[in-house]
Amino acid sequence: MNILTTLRSQSKSQPQAEVVTKATKGIEIKSKRELEIMRESSRIVATVLKEISQIIAPGMTTLDLDTYAEKRVREMGAIPSFKGYHKFPATLCVSVNNEVVHGIPNAKKVIKAGDLVKVDVGAFQNGFHGDSCITLMVPPVSDRIARLVQVAETALYKGIEQVKEGNYLLDIAGAVDDYVRNNGYTVVEDFTGHGVGRNLHEEPSVFNNRSAITGKNPLPNVRLRAGMTLAIEPIINEGSNRVRILSDKWTAVTVDHKLSAQFEHTVLVTKDGYEIFTDRTKV
Repeated sequence: MNILTTLRSQSKSQPQAEVVTKATKGIEIKSKRELEIMRESSRIVATVLKEISQIIAPGMTTLDLDTYAEKRVREMGAIPSFKGYHKFPATLCVSVNNEVVHGIPNAKKVIKAGDLVKVDVGAFQNGFHGDSCITLMVPPVSDRIARLVQVAETALYKGIEQVKEGNYLLDIAGAVDDYVRNNGYTVVEDFTGHGVGRNLHEEPSVFNNRSAITGKNPLPNVRLRAGMTLAIEPIINEGSNRVRILSDKWTAVTVDHKLSAQFEHTVLVTKDGYEIFTDRTKV
């Protein structure tokens, strides 16, 4: 799950090209015991997403997916992270086609062949969260959709490849930003990744665009340390990166009605690199 970028610095004194590298307070370094708990919460998340990718089909509603996900999360001994979070009413965020994030599952929202469906889920177990999102294509899909999804997923891994102790948030943001723009798409800037652990959203905010850190009102370019756990989640639009929020006060959509795709993993920073906690190939 994303968060709005409402924490932008109000400082006007930083020149545009300067990178702020001061530490951000409140970043937790998890212990070995805490990381083991997070691995289990994240395994539950990965399992639910893998199963949804196997059952999604035309004719199902987004509420059908949500009902299934809540049942499975609870069967595995966890609690849905999103349900009740700031009054969000569901286990999943399900966002279809030009819906960008935070789509509310609905019994009237029927999935059709050719749809692009973003499914985001979190699980809370023994005091810690896991969080992940996938974009699913309901066949048959156009080459246009397939290419957008491929770029969005690759962009996530370009960012993850920059994760290791001693690197900075700007390394992640720059890798994502460069790849997306070089492929002719845009990065949504109104939502970010985040730290994750005891809380669903923790410091630091994990941006996917360079300007968040190098622009006029830069946020701290935090240095990564082993034991940090990050939810990295670029959102890619095929047109404008601008979004608007619908009257339900949750669902964000593209302003130009073009498509959007998103992928997210919960990732551990290690001394030598990273570990993907929500890796679906391991469940």
